[in-house]
Amino acid sequence: MAQDETEPRAERRLAAILASDVAGYSRLMGLDEEGTLRALKGHRKALVDPSIAAHHGRIVKTTGDGMLVEFASVIDAARCAVEIQREMIARNKDIPSEKRIEFRMGINIGDIIVDGSDIFGDGVNVAARLEGIAEPGGITISRLVYDQIDGKLPLSFRNLGLQKLKNIAKLVEVFAIDQTNKAVDALEPDQTDATQIIKYCRAPDGVRLAYAISGSGPFLVKSGNWMNHLEYDWESPIWRHLFRGLSREHTLVRYDARGNGMSDWDVDRLSLDTWVADLETVVDAVGAERFPLLGISQGGPVAVVYAVRHPERVSHLILYGAFALGGKKRAPAEKEMREAMATLMRLGWGADNPSFRQMFTARFIPGGTHEQADYFNELQLKTTSPECAARYFDAVGDFDITDILSKVKAPTLVMHVRDDLLVPLEAGRQLAASIPGARFIVFPGRNHLFLEHEPASDRFFEEIGLFLRR
Repeated sequence: MAQDETEPRAERRLAAILASDVAGYSRLMGLDEEGTLRALKGHRKALVDPSIAAHHGRIVKTTGDGMLVEFASVIDAARCAVEIQREMIARNKDIPSEKRIEFRMGINIGDIIVDGSDIFGDGVNVAARLEGIAEPGGITISRLVYDQIDGKLPLSFRNLGLQKLKNIAKLVEVFAIDQTNKAVDALEPDQTDATQIIKYCRAPDGVRLAYAISGSGPFLVKSGNWMNHLEYDWESPIWRHLFRGLSREHTLVRYDARGNGMSDWDVDRLSLDTWVADLETVVDAVGAERFPLLGISQGGPVAVVYAVRHPERVSHLILYGAFALGGKKRAPAEKEMREAMATLMRLGWGADNPSFRQMFTARFIPGGTHEQADYFNELQLKTTSPECAARYFDAVGDFDITDILSKVKAPTLVMHVRDDLLVPLEAGRQLAASIPGARFIVFPGRNHLFLEHEPASDRFFEEIGLFLRR
């Protein structure tokens, strides 16, 4: 029988899944059924449900003592689990050990199938099996979760090794979150952090894209560029002042382009056209109709192409540290240097020793502090793979949008740092000169992206505010 075309199709997406149950539930019910139910309902009403809501989770279903919760962000899932388990220790303090309600929790990231209000798939099944091997009051996580939260949250972990989980074909590497770590008190996100919501969508060719929404007010969309990671950037001393500043007066939409961050790394195509298609996909997923568009560095050409193809949607075009010609086409010496750097990326990008990545850091933030340089070195390692970094770097070097600059219809603001070592000032000047009516502003400094303490930081937000109000 043919499927009814009016029947809604099941949706696939990537999500963080938290599975929870009560350790020894049958024994507790045997001892005191009414008291156990009353206590469980009390814990849910006062602690569990409010914590899930505060961390942007969705309770998919409950089954007696069990619960399945979906989160868009694995950071939110981990924070929620730790908060609940920590508070349960305090709530159980004066309860006899044989009557205590202790939750077991498992967290996994994976593809899920959404069918109505329910979810299915391996991502769900693994989370449920992880919960099953957790200790009472404990949290077990998959390797995928560990890779996303290690170094991001102040937690320590115990490696439980490869585990054979019931009805799961492949062995799963499992970690336990150490609940004795006193640093869990530092897990509470600040008010600004709580406004970032991470979601997922899929490009026409099936590549999974992660995007984030923060702040409030009219939309401001930032095109994706290399070296983005939605969660790490939100906290990093390199990017956070920029994104939080832009979120003060706008609903900021940003995303990880294919090939880096929380979007798919292992992709067949990396090109200007596919990155523009990624921007189109995210804008449609968010539902933004008309908006200012910000392009930084490699994201500049992506933003320009989008503005030319969709003039009815871009109200203002803002370009910072951007260019029309990729590095391989600007000068023979730069072409040779980029080819050598791409080779070194393939060989040493993923090494524990950051010396290979340091050469890029030195060009990106030559005026950064030791702490900022160390963070950027680590960020590069967590943002993309060595092979993908080299492919991305090589593709960007071949950019050439010079033939479409005269077709830009949106009012355009171009900003550049005078002594930028990564993208020369002349590249920004030529970009602005070729866009009809573009305003060009030069900031003092050497860092490709201005840091929080630099005068350019305040000037950047001031110029954008004036530009958008004109």
